[in-house]
Amino acid sequence: MTEIINKIVLDLETQKDFAEAGGRNKHHLLRVSVAGIYSYPDDQYLIFEESEVPKLAEYLEAADLIIGFNNLQFDHEVLQPYLNFSLKKVPVLDLLAEIEKVLGHRISLESVAQATLGVGKTGSGLNAIRLWKSGQIDKLKQYCLDDVKLTREVYEYAANNGKLMYQDFFDTREIPLIFPEAFKRTNVVRQSSLF
Repeated sequence: MTEIINKIVLDLETQKDFAEAGGRNKHHLLRVSVAGIYSYPDDQYLIFEESEVPKLAEYLEAADLIIGFNNLQFDHEVLQPYLNFSLKKVPVLDLLAEIEKVLGHRISLESVAQATLGVGKTGSGLNAIRLWKSGQIDKLKQYCLDDVKLTREVYEYAANNGKLMYQDFFDTREIPLIFPEAFKRTNVVRQSSLF
């Protein structure tokens, strides 16, 4: 059994939106503009441009757990064509998927972060595409890393408190989220039954 010591928080931005790619099932045509991670073992945020995805791949393939928000249905689908290994082989904690299991529907990272942490996103995915197209790469990188940081803080809040909050019209509501112990701490042996 392996200890989960190598956790990675992942977020990426794309060069195109779904309309430009030809539909919502065309993730492989969206293309990575930048991808950001937080590496728990290195205690470091890192950013990668499309040409640097092979370096990002080294972090992902070595990870004991990849944490994200909608990473299973978006980030991983966009990244997979760039990789020579299957992301399905790496354990994943998709916060949105966990929230959807409880609520029965999807909600935005913005809604969760505002209600849980009192801070929100610094932009939107569509704005990130505009930054890419206008060549504002430094701003794009900062936006992506801001989302990585927000996702990390949401994950840590849920792991430490067993819940998240979200804004439901005028009410703030609670989402109970209990992660397996192996997902919460870095010194816990992974349970083979979880994967």
